[in-house]
Amino acid sequence: MLTWLRTRLRQGIRTIRFPDGVDFPERFRGRPQGSSDLGACLFSPEEGRYSRDYRMATSTRDALITATGEVELARALDQRVQKLFRRSLRLRSVVAGSCNGCEAELTALGNVVFDLARFGVQFVASPRHADGIVVTGAVNRNMRRALELTYEAIPSPKLVIAVGACAISGGPFAGSPEVGSGVGDVLPVDLWVPGCPPHPLTMLDGLLRLLGAIDRGRSKESLTKPS
Repeated sequence: MLTWLRTRLRQGIRTIRFPDGVDFPERFRGRPQGSSDLGACLFSPEEGRYSRDYRMATSTRDALITATGEVELARALDQRVQKLFRRSLRLRSVVAGSCNGCEAELTALGNVVFDLARFGVQFVASPRHADGIVVTGAVNRNMRRALELTYEAIPSPKLVIAVGACAISGGPFAGSPEVGSGVGDVLPVDLWVPGCPPHPLTMLDGLLRLLGAIDRGRSKESLTKPS
């Protein structure tokens, strides 16, 4: 126990100050440069050049289609809904035919580095306890009805967040008879988070913009302090 305590004291605070102090390794692939559909991009080397900007989440599917690489970032919800969700947002994860890459990054949001809970956002086990759902995967035929039933079980008002290329566009499976063109074919989507898989900070940035907690690229002071 003493060894563990000494190690933790030596390491200090590991939670990043978001959005300040974010530093990525050289190999990081952020928003693609030039013309692309971010919602279908798999972020492979063959698809082009990448910036180091992790901010890509949008409020509409069309905003992910860009001729320049620039995108209109997610807009805040109306003030009434912000007041309901901003300090306490509960989300249910629905894996609708995924490789589990996106789920691994969602799990990382809860670790000590990103600490999603400090912003009042947590995942719950039941849709009846949720304010919205986070959908990952290509929404195959076997999962479509389960996704609809989960959405119906969430009390209104409710949010839908599409995470990853598969959920947004079908990803590499687009055109298959087993999948459609993403969550938008099934449910009304409030936040689109591109990536294959998205970086945790791409998801965190989109969520906080949706909740009105980030203004002009910076979060309110009370939200930047690590726990």
